[in-house]
Amino acid sequence: MTQNVPDFSALLRGARRTAVHLEMRDVYGVADEEAAFEEFRRSGAVDLDPDSALWAGWLPLVRETAARGVVLRRARIVSEPVTDYIRWEHALTPANIAAGEQVRWLPRRLASDLALPGNDLWLIDDRVVLFHWFTGDGAWAGHEFTEDPAVVRAASTAFEAVWERGTPHDRYSV
Repeated sequence: MTQNVPDFSALLRGARRTAVHLEMRDVYGVADEEAAFEEFRRSGAVDLDPDSALWAGWLPLVRETAARGVVLRRARIVSEPVTDYIRWEHALTPANIAAGEQVRWLPRRLASDLALPGNDLWLIDDRVVLFHWFTGDGAWAGHEFTEDPAVVRAASTAFEAVWERGTPHDRYSV
């Protein structure tokens, strides 16, 4: 795997057909989400305003990518009962969908027989994989990029298996 990791925005802007995201953690501790997550924990409120600061770096990029005809899919493997963080993600997901993503949820107990990668990932056009690393408490720890055909194939196979079993967002309750 290569260490020369391209800028994620450039990678997504270069997608021609597909961009898929596999998420497998029950908690993320990404610093720029802390305030919004804590507000949700206190009040149950979520920010679905696509023009707010919470979404500024993400939703415009998703809309731009989807407008080019790229199919964006996100699959989340989650433990049940879900964590507060996953409950928050679920509540925010309508904003992702409105911007052009498709989202499915797979309870972890239904993924036991699947061969899954060790890290969350983005797979672009079935040609490149960007793995994301997180610390034990969910803080961002880095990423790794590869175009190795065997790794790309394994990531694609894993994502498609999760996607096939996953429940569409509008039918998954937390």
